[in-house]
Amino acid sequence: GRGDQRLRAPPGDPGADRRMTAGGTPGVVRPTIALIAAIAENGALGRDGGLPWRLPADLKRFKRLTLGHHLILGRRTWETLDAPLPGRIPVVVTRRAGLPPGVLQAATVGAALAMAAQAGDDEPFVGGGAEIFRLALAEDRIDRLYLTRIHQAFDGDTWFPAYDESRFRLVAREDHSLAEGHPYPFSFLDFERRH
Repeated sequence: GRGDQRLRAPPGDPGADRRMTAGGTPGVVRPTIALIAAIAENGALGRDGGLPWRLPADLKRFKRLTLGHHLILGRRTWETLDAPLPGRIPVVVTRRAGLPPGVLQAATVGAALAMAAQAGDDEPFVGGGAEIFRLALAEDRIDRLYLTRIHQAFDGDTWFPAYDESRFRLVAREDHSLAEGHPYPFSFLDFERRH
């Protein structure tokens, strides 16, 4: 339809074939910003600095989706990782110094996303924890949600934040059952921002 037409720069224009970022920086493609999380039926995200469940299929999906991308994490989430995540570019949102070499640091979620965009990452991932998820959703930064919904309640001490679900539409769903050999029934749910 007519609403899908894009304005084009005249041939030879230095801005031709370049999209603008939300901030208007020429030459930097605005990335699709993704949030990735595994959430229990009752909204639990974590307990005692870790996941309250062990779900290998979710860890495989997390690795497959985030490989080669910036992964934006809060300091506490970063500190709970057993090991660095190979093939990912970690950006830790913190104002405190003392991160290991090779780990990028940003004072805010917005600054972390700007670093990823300037590096040319077309899909940086916001990977938690709860406060980083809350900020990214409240600041309306998320274009895509990759959620693993575990169809069981768990005791937790961190919870996925409430957000306006009407802003997103489900584009893919993959259900998995105990019969497939998984420890819990769960669904992979992919949502995209409604325009």
